[in-house]
Amino acid sequence: MLAAAVDASGRAKYNIAADAGLHKDALRRVLRGDRSATLGEVLRILEASRTAPRAHLMLFLVCGSERAIDWLQSDLAEFFEEFSAEFPTALERLLGDQLANVKPRWAKGAANRVARLLSDHIMELERKDEFLGNFFAGEREDENV
Repeated sequence: MLAAAVDASGRAKYNIAADAGLHKDALRRVLRGDRSATLGEVLRILEASRTAPRAHLMLFLVCGSERAIDWLQSDLAEFFEEFSAEFPTALERLLGDQLANVKPRWAKGAANRVARLLSDHIMELERKDEFLGNFFAGEREDENV
């Protein structure tokens, strides 16, 4: 994941190393897998690569390196980070005393429901954008008449 983040950044490795507080040879060894990076180094390398460090580290831990790489430098990674941070608070606020009744087996269904809700929301926004685009295009045609 670190190598993919560094490559996707478009920045020179020596600049990333300098920004991450690493010697360029240490960064090279980390990226080749010859040297393990500390957690702090991982976060600094991701930050220097201009990715959302906590988001990608969380994706890596929860979903594995493939998803973390696929979502590099995307709004999805930042959404995942923000959602993961806000979800416990939302559960406590909405469930209150019923929080202890939540069952692990509901997680997959709840995740699918949230994804469906987001899909519906995006489709609604696209529909409104199309409507407004058509509305303003029609308005311009009327002005030209």
